[in-house]
Amino acid sequence: MTVSHTLRAADLTLAYGDRVVVHEIDLDVPAGAITAVIGANGCGKSTLLRALARLLAPRAGEVLLDGEPLHRRPTKQLARTLGLLPQSPVAPEGIAVADLVGRGRQPHQRLLARWSAHDDEVVAQALEATGTAELADRCVDELSGGQRQRVWIAMALAQQTDILLLDEPTTFLDVAHQVEVLDLLTDLNRRNGTTIVMVLHDMNLAARYADHLFAMRDGRVVASGAPADVVTTTLIREVFDLDCAVIADPVSGAPIVLPRGRHHVRENACTEGAR
Repeated sequence: MTVSHTLRAADLTLAYGDRVVVHEIDLDVPAGAITAVIGANGCGKSTLLRALARLLAPRAGEVLLDGEPLHRRPTKQLARTLGLLPQSPVAPEGIAVADLVGRGRQPHQRLLARWSAHDDEVVAQALEATGTAELADRCVDELSGGQRQRVWIAMALAQQTDILLLDEPTTFLDVAHQVEVLDLLTDLNRRNGTTIVMVLHDMNLAARYADHLFAMRDGRVVASGAPADVVTTTLIREVFDLDCAVIADPVSGAPIVLPRGRHHVRENACTEGAR
C-alpha cells in the first residue's frame, strides 16, 4: 500500500485553561513508520496526541494533515483517515465485545447503507488479530482490564485508518500481551504501511518497536530521531532525571536502558557497550 498521508505540527502550543502544557512544538510524523513518544509523566505526551487527533484545539499554531489544517476536515472523512485509541476509553454500558469492535466501522458506513459482509469480515479479523474472538459475545463490562484493552485495540483496527494514534496501548497488559500487541501493530505497519504514533512509558519497548522517537520534557520535544540516536545516557538523564547505562538489546539490537538506582550497582560491574 502506498502511504500518502502526512501529519505534522507547526508551532503548536496547547493549554488547558490558563495552563500551557505544550510549548511551540514543530514536528513531522514519519509517514509509514512506527513512532513512539516518550517522556516523564506530565510532560505533555497525551496532550500532544489529543491535538494530533483533533480532540484538543491549539492555543496557537496548528496540526496539518496532508498540508491542510486538521480542523477543516469533515469529521467522518477524518475518521476514515486517522484513528485514535485514547488512554482510558469508556464503553457504553452493557455493550457486547463484537458490537463495540463493530463501532470501528462507523466512519465507513454511508447514509442508508446496510452493514455488509465486508464489515463482518473486518470485525472478525480484528477480533482474531487481538486474540479476542472467543470474547465476541461477552459484555465488555465483564472483562478484565487486559481483555478490555485488547478489545479497544480491535475496535481501532476495525476502523482501518491509514494513521493510527494510540495512547499507552499496553496499559493493563501483562508482559506477554504487551509484546503481542506491539507485534500486532508492527505487522499492521509492515503489511499495510499504516503510520502509527503511540505514547509509551516503557522506554525499552519504545526503543525496540519504534522506527522513530520523540522525547519530551516540560511540554517540549528535546530529541527526535532513530532509537539508536535518541536513547543515550545523556538524553535519559535530561528527560527522566535518571542515572542509567545504555547497552544493545541482545534480542533486537536496539538500545536498552538499565537504571542504576542507589542499591543495585555491583562494584566493578562490566560496562562494556554502555553508552
